[in-house]
Amino acid sequence: MRAARAHETVTRIDPATGGVEHHLPVERTARYWTLGEAGSAEEVWIVLHGYKQLARRFLRRFKPIDDGRRFIVAPEALSRFYVSSGEGRHGVASVVGATWMTREDRHSEIRDYVRYLDRLAAHVGGLTGDVPVTVLGFSQGVATATRWSTHGSILPARLILWGDFSPPDLDLALASRRLEAVDVVMVRGAEDPALSPRLAQEEIDRLESAGIAYRTIRYSGGHDIDAKTLSDLAAAPR
Repeated sequence: MRAARAHETVTRIDPATGGVEHHLPVERTARYWTLGEAGSAEEVWIVLHGYKQLARRFLRRFKPIDDGRRFIVAPEALSRFYVSSGEGRHGVASVVGATWMTREDRHSEIRDYVRYLDRLAAHVGGLTGDVPVTVLGFSQGVATATRWSTHGSILPARLILWGDFSPPDLDLALASRRLEAVDVVMVRGAEDPALSPRLAQEEIDRLESAGIAYRTIRYSGGHDIDAKTLSDLAAAPR
């Protein structure tokens, strides 16, 4: 087997073919959308979309709290794909979505999006000093928001996890230390089909065993950003 080149890692050999797996860091062009002005904002929100969504469409949910006081940043996941499953070639009418990760080579994808969000936070500015930062993850973005808040460079004042559960493989010891002073808020829709009672209990047991404090807000809705609940969270003092 040939030696790995500089900046390249070899991680495993496929026993079926003898093929060698490699990893090579590369540059990517990431896209993000914003509402408001960074320089005059009293608070910053970083909002992470769910599976099959794009940042531009997701950002529309936050227009009701764009009142001149907030700088709202919606990063877009690095992997895009055609959502529509119709036969034939995709065209201009085909719907496109994005995903933060899949199970394939997941550890590399997690490292990549943590680095991406760290770099984005440094790029947009306004995330240091006395300006409080809220990180909100919706659906698949819940795992992304939780991992970034645990492993990344930004420690938010508030972490809102909306419409899904924190990742079961989270480093609980590290999360307990990192999130000790963070207001962790679980937002759950009473009619959300994505929220299994069994998984909810497993999350309760997991977080309580690690001593991670959180509070839960419920609303009578499904798997979406409920406008009134969002406005109430925005109005709450940090």
